[in-house]
Amino acid sequence: MPQVDVVDETFLAVPPPVVATVFADPAAWPRFWPDLRLDVYADRGAEGLRWTVRGGLVGTMEVWLEAVLDGTLVHYFLRADTPGPLTPRRLAAERTRRQLAAKRVALGLKSVLEAGRAPGVAPEPA
Repeated sequence: MPQVDVVDETFLAVPPPVVATVFADPAAWPRFWPDLRLDVYADRGAEGLRWTVRGGLVGTMEVWLEAVLDGTLVHYFLRADTPGPLTPRRLAAERTRRQLAAKRVALGLKSVLEAGRAPGVAPEPA
């Protein structure tokens, strides 16, 4: 079992191809995950990406984009170990830090990608 196992889901009222474009850009990755070095091992197009992770953690990460109603359910999975040993307290803090970081990424994208859309109005098609 990995030391850090983060699972998150956030609904974005934008079509999956719009969200996929954001994650497909390697220049954006350091903004989202500044201490991780990512290598794509599965590009699933509008359904997301899977990476191997090195740096601050070692393991795998996935963003799965699921078309739901008039938007996208962004599923985020991070399964990794720390590169060195941590005390139980520091490991718990690292897990919490990664969980909060995942939600910041998702809510940041929600804010940007849904900007200008009135509540209850369908998103623009991709």
